[in-house]
Amino acid sequence: MKKPLSSSQKLSFLIASIFTIVAPVMGYLSIGLAPVVIVGGSALIGLFCWYFTYLRKPVEPGIILPLFILTVAGLQIHIVEEYLMGFAPAMSRLFGIPWSEKSFLMVFALIGPVIYTLTSLGLYYKIPIAGFVAWFIFIGPGVAEFTHFIFPLIAPDLLPHDPHTVTTIIDGTSIQNMPNFYFKTTGKYYFPGMWTAVLPMIPGCLAIYRLLIGKGK
Repeated sequence: MKKPLSSSQKLSFLIASIFTIVAPVMGYLSIGLAPVVIVGGSALIGLFCWYFTYLRKPVEPGIILPLFILTVAGLQIHIVEEYLMGFAPAMSRLFGIPWSEKSFLMVFALIGPVIYTLTSLGLYYKIPIAGFVAWFIFIGPGVAEFTHFIFPLIAPDLLPHDPHTVTTIIDGTSIQNMPNFYFKTTGKYYFPGMWTAVLPMIPGCLAIYRLLIGKGK
């Protein structure tokens, strides 16, 4: 019979559950449906996996921490490519959502590293909620980055057959220079971030394997 959760574990589960609900809703209200699918999906799967692994039995830092650091390091390199090649405006054109470069940088280049640093500290001290954040990152960049290889095959919401960049107002927000990476229009199979997508995927998938199949050993 499994031990009941302690007070700190219950609090961590409550915080993680609230994040799993609130983050996708906020993303939907500010950007659109895409964040609900990507962020919400990653958070929900991460919550489930975390509940049955790290929450009940925190993994030794020597096992999870190096893989987490490698995953976020690969993610940050990946974000550099996304920024340089126009990931946010490309996604705006692809799904018709108001995702500006400013909001992209704010979340992924400024706030993100703060969260990753604090999570690393939490994993070192085996703080339960840090395990949830780690699982969220492993599922997102660890698995969901494969979507970069699918995006060039999807017809954009805005002018799919026009190869030129587009500037327009979406839901009251002016989105500048939205490029078109639709393969049938450009003849090139590429989407911002595709070249470096595997960098966070490799340690992220390895971490998932170690935590689920290897039972954290």
